[in-house]
Amino acid sequence: MANIMDMRDFDQDISIAKWLADKGPVVITDRGKPAYVLLTHDAYTKLAGTAPSILDLLDHPESAGIEFEPERLKGGSIRSSGIE
Repeated sequence: MANIMDMRDFDQDISIAKWLADKGPVVITDRGKPAYVLLTHDAYTKLAGTAPSILDLLDHPESAGIEFEPERLKGGSIRSSGIE
């Protein structure tokens, strides 16, 4: 079960919030409503998991026999759409 801490208490003593987070998630409330959750980095990593990189996905052994020949671009060059 998560510990609950009011935003004002969190602002006044972050060290207590960190100490609580070592024991489990800390729900930080703002005006009585849950607003944030404080986790240790290890807990966050376990929760978020690790996504495979594009290299991992492209280097999948089961796909080694699949042929892939993309069509050539017409117009001769790749242009930026201007969206960044």
